[in-house]
Amino acid sequence: MSPQDDQARLRDMLDYARKAVEAIRDRSRRDLDQDVVLAAALARFVEVIGEAAGRVSEERRVLAPGVPWRQMVGMRNRLIHGYGAVDLDVLWGVVHDDLPDLIARLHSELDR
Repeated sequence: MSPQDDQARLRDMLDYARKAVEAIRDRSRRDLDQDVVLAAALARFVEVIGEAAGRVSEERRVLAPGVPWRQMVGMRNRLIHGYGAVDLDVLWGVVHDDLPDLIARLHSELDR
């Protein structure tokens, strides 16, 4: 895998993290219970982040130990293989609490 491939995947992760955070701007956790489209969109955004993370080379991951690689891939796997059983509290926590920090870390990695 080339360094350009890794950069493209990091950019994808950043793009989808931004989309997820933007989707909940001015929204509340309760909105996930009431808006199935919002919940589905957030789940998809997080899936894409985890898929891209899983495709980043091990060499590049080592250079970014502050990025939660294993957790992102694990969340993707839970969403993909959960067969519709998405825990909306966990999904909200990931998007609301974890992704803003991930966005900052990815910015740093891409500026490297």
